[in-house]
Amino acid sequence: MPGGPHPARDRLAVRELPETDGRAQPAGIPGRHGGACGGPARHHRRAASRPGASQRDHPLPKDEVIDPASAGELEPLLRRHRITLQHRLGQNFLIDPALRDAIAEAAGGTQDDEILEVGAGVGTLTIALAGRCRRLVAVEFDRKLIPALREVVGQHGNVEVVQADILRFDVAGAFAGGGEIVAGNIPYNLTGALIPKLLDHPPRPRRLSLVVQKEVAARWTGNAAASLATIAVQVFAEARTVMTIPAASFTPPPRVDSALVILEVRPKPAVGVADVGNFLRFVESVFQFRRKQLGGTLGRQVGISSGEAATRLTDLGIDASRRPQTLTIPEWEAVYRAFNPGLDR
Repeated sequence: MPGGPHPARDRLAVRELPETDGRAQPAGIPGRHGGACGGPARHHRRAASRPGASQRDHPLPKDEVIDPASAGELEPLLRRHRITLQHRLGQNFLIDPALRDAIAEAAGGTQDDEILEVGAGVGTLTIALAGRCRRLVAVEFDRKLIPALREVVGQHGNVEVVQADILRFDVAGAFAGGGEIVAGNIPYNLTGALIPKLLDHPPRPRRLSLVVQKEVAARWTGNAAASLATIAVQVFAEARTVMTIPAASFTPPPRVDSALVILEVRPKPAVGVADVGNFLRFVESVFQFRRKQLGGTLGRQVGISSGEAATRLTDLGIDASRRPQTLTIPEWEAVYRAFNPGLDR
């Protein structure tokens, strides 16, 4: 939110989001406000009650900094909180401090910015982002990671930790004016739904800085609209790949390399249709038959023969035998206008 720190925010807030309505229920967590962007996380660690715990599992001096980007720091942190990484949740943690810092720097945050971090994990990227913004909302789905995340962010008084499903999280409520930066390491199974969630409706963020699978980055920055998420990216943002991140930079290493993609959100959508929401719903309905030829699919969609649909497509210079994933954004706009003449006035 705009403005300086609020008295009510003078404690690090951890919000539990009940599944019923998605509203945050704040609960205070010890930790004094450290100024606009806070300093390094300095705090006590909990002693491990497990017999045979290593020395690193025991409480350390109050001023010791925890950096999960270091494998030597991450492993004791996970043991201390009895965390087993979940493959189904896409939990692959970055273990390269220099690379982590480069990712945080690429997000482009300043002392005036607010940042939404998607999938904060145990705070690997969080602590690097916290020093590059005025306010940081770190959202993590896995409840088991929250205590470790709280321990790592410690004295960063500008960090708000939120336990929530990002697809149900009220982004507009957390950033009422829009214009925030969104950052995070995004699991493959989340990319398709996350982009429309963040960009379909105003207020929109001004930039997304996301680590995704390398092949996803290639689709987002390519010419063909290979998926609904790709179309949403290209309609609302200009995408560029900043760097490739080797699989070996994570633990456990994923099967493929990743890439950091920056999405600069456009002031206006790249299509000139009257209702972008209707446009995307139309595209989504066609993509449900992505393996079918456009002529037959569009004919069924609007209640005309496949021959008439093919004629309309030919008039647009589009072969009726093409599949939806081969169209470019300008072609999609032309198809939308040709097959929905009454919707775009």
